[in-house]
Amino acid sequence: MRIQILGTGCAKCKTLAQVTEQAVQELGLSAEITKVTDLKQIIALGAMMTPALAVNGSVKVAGKVPSVGEIKTILSQASLAEMKG
Repeated sequence: MRIQILGTGCAKCKTLAQVTEQAVQELGLSAEITKVTDLKQIIALGAMMTPALAVNGSVKVAGKVPSVGEIKTILSQASLAEMKG
């Protein structure tokens, strides 16, 4: 699973990265987490607000920091889709 934290490095972006890492650990997933700070790349991925969370190239959340529970739900759904795919 490929997870991208989209943002310019603000406090909310850092919080999103921490919460996402916690969710990945709690779920026991194997994931590659990268931070995308280049505005052109962020826009190319379709995120108009930051911070944003993209999973496997698809923006799932933008403009807010979701809870660990919300991220776990998003990652679980993405994991199931990978298994089916």
